[in-house]
Amino acid sequence: MTIIAGVDIGNNSTEVALAKIEAGGRVSFLASSLVPTTGVKGTVENVPGVKRALEEAVVRAGCRLNDISLLRLNEATPVIADVAMEAITETVITESTMIGHNPATPGGTGLGVGRTVVVDRLPSCTPGDHVVAVVPAGITYDIAASLINQALDKDVDVQGAIVQRDDGVLIYNRVKKPIPVVDEVQFLERVPLSMHAAVEVAPPGGVIQTLSNPYGIATVFNLTPEETRNVVPVARALMGNRSAVVIKTPAGDVRERRIPAGRLILEGERGRADVDLEEGAEQIMAALDRVGPLVDASGTPGTNVGGMLEKVRQVMANLSGQSRDQVRIRDILAVDTLVPQRVVGGLAGEFSNENAVALAAMVRTSRFPMEEIARKLEAELDLRVEIGGVEAQMAIMGAMTTPGVDRPVAILDLGGGSTDAAFINQEGRLSFVHLAGAGELVTMLIASELGLEDRLLAEEIKRYPLAKVESLFHIRMEDGTVVFYDRALDPGVFGRVTVVKEGGELVPVTINGSVEKIRAVRRAAKKKVFVTNAFRALSHVAPGKNIRLIDFVVLVGGSALDFEVPHFISDALAHYGVVTGRANIRGTEGPRNAVATGLVLSAVNGQAGGARR
Repeated sequence: MTIIAGVDIGNNSTEVALAKIEAGGRVSFLASSLVPTTGVKGTVENVPGVKRALEEAVVRAGCRLNDISLLRLNEATPVIADVAMEAITETVITESTMIGHNPATPGGTGLGVGRTVVVDRLPSCTPGDHVVAVVPAGITYDIAASLINQALDKDVDVQGAIVQRDDGVLIYNRVKKPIPVVDEVQFLERVPLSMHAAVEVAPPGGVIQTLSNPYGIATVFNLTPEETRNVVPVARALMGNRSAVVIKTPAGDVRERRIPAGRLILEGERGRADVDLEEGAEQIMAALDRVGPLVDASGTPGTNVGGMLEKVRQVMANLSGQSRDQVRIRDILAVDTLVPQRVVGGLAGEFSNENAVALAAMVRTSRFPMEEIARKLEAELDLRVEIGGVEAQMAIMGAMTTPGVDRPVAILDLGGGSTDAAFINQEGRLSFVHLAGAGELVTMLIASELGLEDRLLAEEIKRYPLAKVESLFHIRMEDGTVVFYDRALDPGVFGRVTVVKEGGELVPVTINGSVEKIRAVRRAAKKKVFVTNAFRALSHVAPGKNIRLIDFVVLVGGSALDFEVPHFISDALAHYGVVTGRANIRGTEGPRNAVATGLVLSAVNGQAGGARR
């Protein structure tokens, strides 16, 4: 009897399949394990994770590490994702020209236009003056309301208020005239006084209309066409806000500093292409399709994309111990996205959404890094270690253990960094492809578009459904379902959008955004990456590159467990008459463990013949 361990090192997780090989080549699987991958996939930093996964598997199988006769590793190809800015502009506003603010509870509604005056100076205003009251933190809401009412009694036309503390509603409820009140303006001391200002607050559920429109701002301030052109960045930064303030100062100036995205240079087996990132992801992928398969990629020096690809190359060179010249980028997935950019000179952390292109780059070095992992494992564990076939080959062998699956069949291996596809025909001939872009890129897109600095929260938004906590005893799920609780929820989540994790744990989302907006960003990111790559991958491996000639597709890998991705892919492929579903490896593992299982089976049966890329 021989015991073999198949080890699949992925971007996020390392999986083990442990099996004994009996006389006659009969395979009996003993145990499986799954642990987080340590280090970057395909580097010697993976060794501690492999050891931990093996230790867990042998404990479950009731044997010891030295009982293992052979350890087989997958050929792990690193994939790195990053964002290259497309036509990014840095909006610089001098003289405190704008406050694009979106507090949770501004006061009142409507548009008010007047000269900025500190609230305790209102008594010195002349009847008939149109003013906007500026309320610093040192003045309480009741005193501020009293001063505004006294001014109104003197026929001073108070058109609105800008408040430093969270007192917008308190002030609004105490003044005699309905006025828009923008509160929580942290840097109120920077607000220029005696300047022409416009304050706008939208009704609940609405967004501002005038100050998010350059022509609206031009109407309020009587701007020239050239001045109107200059306020376009201001209006763009205010789009989607419920409240805002724009202040025109004599010396005020709005400038845009353009940061070039750069050109992406693709060198393929069928030629060379040079694409400007401003043309967008669709043109980049079309160029890749024309020249591919990709041999290498680079970007123009001194630009976003040039710096990004060089960083990827340098990181992999450092990890592999090879020179940068030996590192090749063998596939790229480009996806259009939006990136919030801070408006320099604003007073309330204003952001303007700018177009960007997210890129996942697959990096290939020589086989040396995997051989180094194998040597290190042999030395530390005193086991015989060998490198098995590439992931797609092993995944299809593992997927074939799913009940009800038979040749011909295609598999999609949806991982953290890459999307692999393989197709095996009736005669056992195999074709496969290994493409950049999967779960990690989706997480990055969600984080970028929502402006999240917390990567873990972005990952949870990707993995779990959302809900709005409408009371301390019930939540409304993103699909409209209402869930009631016997015990009161934590008051800290009241009124918040939350992620609903397994077991009902509620994790508050720490950004201002509705359930609908966050859900839309999450779903769009998954479709941009997984549906796009599903078609790319299946087109590579399908007979005659025609997806309609594939009857069955089996989904494997960690991202196949996602609560939405399999449905998105299934719906998209249904138009081609393709039956799609999650695998159930060995009838017990679900879509997990396909590659690890395939590594064991290939050692016994030999790899599928006629493999080609």
